[in-house]
Amino acid sequence: MQPVRVTRGDGPVILAMPHVGTWLPDAIRARLNDRGRKLTDTDWHIDRLYSGLLPGATVVQATFHRYMIDANRPTDGASLYPGQNTTGLVPLTDFDGQPIWDDPPSAADIAARIRDFHAPYHAALAAEITRLQAAHGAVLLWDCHSIRSVIPFLFDGLLPDFNIGTANGTSCAPEISQIVLKGCQAAPDFTTVLDGRFKGGWTTRHYGRPRDGVHAIQMELAQATHLATEAPPFAYGPARAARLRPILAAILARLAAVLPSLKVTP
Repeated sequence: MQPVRVTRGDGPVILAMPHVGTWLPDAIRARLNDRGRKLTDTDWHIDRLYSGLLPGATVVQATFHRYMIDANRPTDGASLYPGQNTTGLVPLTDFDGQPIWDDPPSAADIAARIRDFHAPYHAALAAEITRLQAAHGAVLLWDCHSIRSVIPFLFDGLLPDFNIGTANGTSCAPEISQIVLKGCQAAPDFTTVLDGRFKGGWTTRHYGRPRDGVHAIQMELAQATHLATEAPPFAYGPARAARLRPILAAILARLAAVLPSLKVTP
C-alpha cells in the first residue's frame, strides 16, 4: 500500500485528507489493543463527502491511519494546543483519553514511521503546492477534517458544525477566511465558529504563507453533519450529506474564483 494517493487537478485548490485512511500494516495493527483496533478517531467518509464538489481540485489523501502516525502533527512532537488535551504525533490514547496500544511504539518505531509515512505524505502535498502555484500564482490548501460532536476529553459541550481554522488569521488572507465564514454562517440550521477549539493543525500552520501566495485553511466538520451515527459502524448518512455538500461546494467555488486576485507577482 502506498502511503499517499494523489488525484491531480488543474485548478488552484488542493483538498488535503490526512486522517481518512484506515490502512495499517498487520504487524502494527497487532500491537494495538481492542479499543485501538476500532480506529474510532478516523475522519470517516470525508473522501466521499468531498468527491466531485469542486471540478479541477487536486486531492492529496493519506492511506494510513493516524494511530500509526498522525500526518497533521509536527515531527518534533510539539503540542499544537499547549495546556489542552490533545493527541500527538503517534497517539498513545484515543480522543476519549483511553489507551490504544498493547505494545506502544518505541523511538525507533516513530522514526521509521516518520520516514515511511509522514514524510511521503508531506512530500506529495508540497509538490502539488509547488506545481499549482507555478500555474496559478496563488493556491489554497483546504485541509479536510471531521470529528465527533461530543468528546468531553477534548472540549466542553457540543461542537459547532463548521469549525474553521486559520491559525488566528495567519494561514490565509482575510478574503479567504471571510468567504468561508460567511458561507458557513449563511447555511440554515448549521452552527459555525472561526478559530475556536480547532484553529488548524500542523498542515495549516506549516504551509499557510499568504504573503507568498499559499493560503491554508482547516475545515473541521462535526460528524453529525454527514454521518448516520457517530458510533460504530460510522455509516455515511446520505440525507445529511446531501444538505451539507452544496454548502461546501459553493464555498469552494467562491474560493477558487477569488484566488486569481490574490496572485503574488515577483
